[in-house]
Amino acid sequence: MTAAIQFYDCTLRDGTQGPGVNFSLSDKVRLARALDDFGVDYVEGGWPGANPKDTEFFQRLRQKPLKHATLTAFGATRRPGCPVAEDAQVQALLDSGAAVVALVGKTSPMHVRQVLRTTLEENLAMISETVRHLKAQGRRVVFEAEHFFDGHVEDDGYALETVRAAAEAGAEAVVLCDTNGATLPYDLNRMTAAARAALPAGVTLGIHCHNDSGCAVAGSLLAIRAGATLVQGTVNGFGERCGNADLCAILPAVALKMPGYAVPGGLKLAQLTDLSRLFYELAVVRPNPQQPYVGTGAFAHKGGMHANAVAKDSRTFEHIPPAAVGNRRDFLLSEQAGAASVVLKAREQDVDLSGKEAQTQAILKELKEKEARGYSYEAADASFKLLVQRMLEKRQPPFAFEGFRVIVEKRGPAEKTLSEATIKVRVNGHTELTAAESDGGPVNALDMALRKALSRFFPQVAEMQLRDFKVRIIDGTLGTAAQTRVLVDSADRARQWSTVGVSENIIEASWQALLDSVEYYLELKEP
Repeated sequence: MTAAIQFYDCTLRDGTQGPGVNFSLSDKVRLARALDDFGVDYVEGGWPGANPKDTEFFQRLRQKPLKHATLTAFGATRRPGCPVAEDAQVQALLDSGAAVVALVGKTSPMHVRQVLRTTLEENLAMISETVRHLKAQGRRVVFEAEHFFDGHVEDDGYALETVRAAAEAGAEAVVLCDTNGATLPYDLNRMTAAARAALPAGVTLGIHCHNDSGCAVAGSLLAIRAGATLVQGTVNGFGERCGNADLCAILPAVALKMPGYAVPGGLKLAQLTDLSRLFYELAVVRPNPQQPYVGTGAFAHKGGMHANAVAKDSRTFEHIPPAAVGNRRDFLLSEQAGAASVVLKAREQDVDLSGKEAQTQAILKELKEKEARGYSYEAADASFKLLVQRMLEKRQPPFAFEGFRVIVEKRGPAEKTLSEATIKVRVNGHTELTAAESDGGPVNALDMALRKALSRFFPQVAEMQLRDFKVRIIDGTLGTAAQTRVLVDSADRARQWSTVGVSENIIEASWQALLDSVEYYLELKEP
């Protein structure tokens, strides 16, 4: 029989404990709806009562509920010695209006004694009484067995007693938490099986792993094999310390690689990459290019032999079709590239090199010579397309560059440094000499002067903008005389592209990248 696996996202609570991860109230609402549309079963919204933002979040979601996912409020068992009906944080869970409460409780004797400063018996009462109280108020309860695996090693009998107490009090699910992320997969599998055997058949068993040993995804998948059918995790593995189990890796693994297990029918797996990038964008965290399944490098091929094999049969170096998770294949260009890489990359740029073996070999030779001088086309697709077109003599550039001059001046200790750029270009036989001044640096001054010179002939240049500017010293042993590589990211309202320049002079390297960026854009905008 096929086992149905449910997915429980806790990015909006547990994920926000990660370094540098912070979501505004509007972010949380937007992300909750994105998760709902994607098709996860549960969305944990936060800890109501712990801070005003989480309390307001639940009020917002009460006004306009999620369409598919079940909204869950996170909280803890009653305090030691406090009647459950008088515990303010338990009342806040009820006031949130969430249909499901994720109730965290201690399972480790050491934590009971050292952290709660109470007895093992009182901890069991805290679990049982809080679950019963919430159930009596019409709430469904998921018991979060904190530090279960550490507790199991310490005293397996007591750890299992805590989860049984929650189940007997009415918890519909018990989630085993590897809170310290210390448990290796084979031990986690064994202890999960023990918990499954100790719980009534009607109680759902769940898993919640942290990644401190680098095993959160593996541990979660082995827990499924041991009987867990509710999987908790975060988008992109966000979370405290080393993060949580990454749902972006677990979801496709279960859906595409684990026969006998089924994901929810409404799950939009082909939107996984978009979901991942939305969370990165709103968290203002740089995406991990090597993140499995959804990273920009997950299906990128750099070696010439690999690219050649993928072109013949993608299964040779791709474990799933990229489109299954909404990602795409990429061929990276470098000194390791072969002719197949050049042909495939050119095809991505709408340049057909089929049957042009001599030209392809010439382009490959030029590419490798430029890479040896410090150029990198791996992240500069626009410059690569221009390189190919120039070698094929496929088109005339829209303008000819004739020279530039840059003056950098600081007029006093308290004054800003000013840059003045003068450039000369020729368009259709007309020479344009233009200057611009900027306190944003010499590259900004060059950018302004070039746009000013071209705007009379190409007014569309006003629509593009420089988005990012990266400088890399290629050989640091040469100090200030070292070769410098500059990558420029540019964009308009519809697209983004990257260009590269290399020189011992940082201004010259920047100018090369800037010229390529403008030339590429003008080609895009040609009727």
